[in-house]
Amino acid sequence: MAKQDISSAYRQMKSPSIKTRKHALKLIKEYKRNKRKVLTAK
Repeated sequence: MAKQDISSAYRQMKSPSIKTRKHALKLIKEYKRNKRKVLTAK
């Protein structure tokens, strides 16, 4: 199983594989979306 944390996703963005980059981009967008929800909830 691959790591799913944000730092791994940014590192995977440098990969030549399109599938890897798309998956990493999805993780980053999901992280940013959730981070915004957490900040506005306070």
